[in-house]
Amino acid sequence: MRVDHVAYQKASRVSVLGLLLQLATGLLLLIYGRSAGDTTFQVAACFALSGVPVWAALAIVFHQHRLERLETMEREELAASRGDTTMFERSAAELDAAARRLRLMHQWLMPIVSLGTAAMLAGLGVWNWTRLRAMQLDAGPDGETFGVGASLGWQLAVCLAISLVAFIFARFVAGMSRQPAWQNLRGGAGFMVGVALFSLASAVGIVFHVFQRPAVIEWVALALAGLEVALAAEILLNWILNLYRPRRVGDTPRPAFDSRVLGLLAAPDSLVRGINEAVNYQFGFDIASSWGYRLLLRSVGGLAALGVVTMVLLSCIVVVGPGQQAVRLRGGSIEGRVHQGEVMWKLPWPFETAEVVDIAQVRSLPLQTVGMKVDRINLWGDAKPDEDRRPYIVAAPRLADEVRNDLGAGSEARAVTPTAVPGGMAAAETALEEQLRGISSRFALVDADLILNWRVKPDGLLQWLNFASDARVRKAGMETRELVLREIARREVSQFLSTQPLDQVLSPSGTQVATSLRERLQANFDRQGVGVQVVSIQIPALRPPGEAAPLYEELSIDVQNARKVKEEAQRVVGASMAKLLGDARLAETVVGAIEQWRQLLRAKGEADAETREARQRVEQLLAASRGMIATQIKQARAKRWALHLEARRTASEVLGQAAAFHVAPELFMQRRTMETLSRTLGNVRQKYVLGVDANKVHVDIQIQQPDAGLNLGDYLEKKE
Repeated sequence: MRVDHVAYQKASRVSVLGLLLQLATGLLLLIYGRSAGDTTFQVAACFALSGVPVWAALAIVFHQHRLERLETMEREELAASRGDTTMFERSAAELDAAARRLRLMHQWLMPIVSLGTAAMLAGLGVWNWTRLRAMQLDAGPDGETFGVGASLGWQLAVCLAISLVAFIFARFVAGMSRQPAWQNLRGGAGFMVGVALFSLASAVGIVFHVFQRPAVIEWVALALAGLEVALAAEILLNWILNLYRPRRVGDTPRPAFDSRVLGLLAAPDSLVRGINEAVNYQFGFDIASSWGYRLLLRSVGGLAALGVVTMVLLSCIVVVGPGQQAVRLRGGSIEGRVHQGEVMWKLPWPFETAEVVDIAQVRSLPLQTVGMKVDRINLWGDAKPDEDRRPYIVAAPRLADEVRNDLGAGSEARAVTPTAVPGGMAAAETALEEQLRGISSRFALVDADLILNWRVKPDGLLQWLNFASDARVRKAGMETRELVLREIARREVSQFLSTQPLDQVLSPSGTQVATSLRERLQANFDRQGVGVQVVSIQIPALRPPGEAAPLYEELSIDVQNARKVKEEAQRVVGASMAKLLGDARLAETVVGAIEQWRQLLRAKGEADAETREARQRVEQLLAASRGMIATQIKQARAKRWALHLEARRTASEVLGQAAAFHVAPELFMQRRTMETLSRTLGNVRQKYVLGVDANKVHVDIQIQQPDAGLNLGDYLEKKE
């Protein structure tokens, strides 16, 4: 091909056409994606618009090439008209303005456009990647969710049309780039085939979305965003390599935005040639020219068609295992009966699909989003609080009821009914504290990991499939059916635990809690028509919440100590009542009678008939018992009679001596005086008689020799 200004003019026109086509496809994808709410179209539009600077740079460079050729032709015509070569010819060639501008464009414009395109691709790719990942986890930063347009048919037609037009134009430009003068068109052809690739990928995602596979189009959009970043990295690498690549005089520099990967897709025949050369190199001879290899190349279309037909026929057969059940789905609706342990025939994909469920498989479903972190030895004191966990509400421990019953109405454990309290902020804060204290006396918190082990009932496959959608929730990482099943189980678990006391939950007797939960969940699932059989409820971790966990390590010890103190007090009460009443069972009756007598005494006084009657009843109960109180009462009665009889004896004695006193008073007084002195002075060692007439005193003295040693007779009391 003759390389002149006409050739570069044609390349410049093709570049302008490519610029218009690239801009039109980018704007079409962007406008349609924004109006229809299709996220994949918007990602593809970002790549399409990124190729607009490439075509613009190619158009400018090829136009400058045309100007350079025209300038060269004019210089050559001028030199031919002069006939001889002058000494200033070389300096004139060096001062050509068009050639100088062309060198500057290859030196500065093309690298700047390459780096700008790489930055644009990298920025848009990272932004799309971040936005799409946020959409997969949850709503986007502005509450945006992944969107797919409502007119899927029109969207598919637009994608296929853009892909076809872009690929045809890319193949045309790639064919032109085989000429040395047009080789820079490979960069534009690569971006154009990239538009075709992005549109085709969007079409594939739409097809899968039509057949109820919405996750595919989301991953397609995410892959396209990653491909933008990868192309930006390739352009940057090409620019770095161009800095160190040796240049030959007369060669046109290859711009960095000329992607080798997209160039292979734009010219697949070069890829085939590369594969042939690689095969020849591996075998060591020209195997690509052999009859077998050529036969394989000629038959590859038929083999591919045979493979497609085989895959379609195989999609009509579904083998259902012994522990599995399957149904046919046509357009999302169930067709026919349930198949189990047999071969199921259906229409080829995508007209009909099969839903195979392993009903014998026991699945585990954690009821909490964040599992409890425990070591091999689960110590409550070593547990670290987790802010992401949500504890369960349980009833207050039974110990609080026992304390409230023991302490009576004055206990702080009693519940407080929230009421409006007048009196200002201080009174309101006090009332709030009382309300919180009342709530804490009725409820408590506990951290628990619960795992629901379930499977589909043998006759519940249709119920399970009709229960909810099988769409996968991005944030939860599970199907909608499992998510709804988990929420129902959470509700039942929360309602059940709110009725169980804390000590019963933390120290269950056997499998009482797990068994009760399993029965409750199964009854609820049967009412909802879920078609699920609850196999078991596992509780791998159970502890008090957060920082309060260490306080419960000695809960059982404190409970036992409280019971010990209470039982010791009851034992003391029983022993005391048995000692006082003879039978501890009479204590309640006697104490009740005493309290009744005290109330009547305070209300009506001691003189009232009812008070006296209540007192007599108490005395009768106490006297009828066989304990210490009855003994004391009997001893008091015996002592009273002894005192009474002693007083009567003394009175009788005095009355018996009255007659003798009246007969001889003086003699009676002297006799009584002497008897008193004799009785009193009998034990006195030294005796003195004072104030007695000497004539009436008769002294009888006996002098005796004292016995040696201890004479016990001196210490014995002598009788009168």
